[in-house]
Amino acid sequence: MENILKGKVWKYKDNVDTDVIIPARYLNTSDPDELAKFCMEDIDKTFAKEVQKGDIMVAGQNFGCGSSREHAPIAIKASGISVIIAKTFARIFFRNAINIGLPILEHPVFPDECSKGDEVQVDLENGIIKNLTTGKEYQCAKFPKEIQNLINEGGLINYTAKKLGVK
Repeated sequence: MENILKGKVWKYKDNVDTDVIIPARYLNTSDPDELAKFCMEDIDKTFAKEVQKGDIMVAGQNFGCGSSREHAPIAIKASGISVIIAKTFARIFFRNAINIGLPILEHPVFPDECSKGDEVQVDLENGIIKNLTTGKEYQCAKFPKEIQNLINEGGLINYTAKKLGVK
């Protein structure tokens, strides 16, 4: 995982729950590529067709609320989203995202001050979000080094396997 991410913004509201991130009718598979085809379908019909690798998802409060399904962050990551920035995350979504190696950042103001389509650069190592469209820069809390390493390895399973010397 690169520490400097750059992409265009896909912006969503408060309380985006896991049922709209990946609707229950698609939970008959755990294949990431298949889940990505239906990601955000119930609130944004264009997302799955138009998202580009490296794009950035931005949302308001309580992103990922609802059921604890790990399918939601898997679908987002598989769609090509490089990082999610929200005012706050539901705790179970937060942990599931970290477990699969999907970077997430919280910032109380950035989601209100960006627009869909803005070009954004995120420095994960230093916790810096820069809106290249507006020129504004934001500082947020960065993850501890061990969590950054876990994300860089692609998630908890890969991280643990590497630590144990297992392939």
